[in-house]
Amino acid sequence: MPDITTFGVFLMAAFILSITPGPGMFYVLTRSIKGGRSEGIASTLGTTVGGLCHVVAAALGLSAVLATSAIAFGVIKYMGAAYLIYLGFRTLRQGDHVSTFYLSSVGKDSHAFRQGIITEALNPKTALFFLAFIPQFIKPEGLVVIQFLLLGGISVLLNSTADLVVASLAGPISHRLTENVNLRWGQRLFSGWSLIALGTYVAVADET
Repeated sequence: MPDITTFGVFLMAAFILSITPGPGMFYVLTRSIKGGRSEGIASTLGTTVGGLCHVVAAALGLSAVLATSAIAFGVIKYMGAAYLIYLGFRTLRQGDHVSTFYLSSVGKDSHAFRQGIITEALNPKTALFFLAFIPQFIKPEGLVVIQFLLLGGISVLLNSTADLVVASLAGPISHRLTENVNLRWGQRLFSGWSLIALGTYVAVADET
């Protein structure tokens, strides 16, 4: 396992990266404003599961395919981008009735959880990040897979903690929006176009 100094450097770097705004945090923010704190938390749990899937895949060497195959990277990248854009357009097309826009807590949160998993799982940049970042702190003479799973899990946990903070702060805004039609209309526009912008960013961002 990494020595104390190396592990400390890893924690510092992982913490800084976790509080740096990125697509994942922006996605949770958008879902929190759209559906409230519970939907933001459900989305965070979903992206956490998706992130852990990448950690396991990278630890087993499966993600190396994404780093060496432009076709594999492109396919997953554009699938993820298309899914985010789809969610954005679907949000824009939703009616203005509170009863339909704000679903029941169980159904809404379950749906947000599944969408969070899909969104994160279809983001190849997450897999490439783990492949580029974590190996710097692994001792080659040790159990590489175990070290990768441990450091990757910690990284995902830190990211999820930051996203939970975002969900907790942004969620209460949605309750105010339910009380005003104009605010609800603005909320729907913000959520829809934000998801579309995020999907577009994923599609056109530099792959390096």
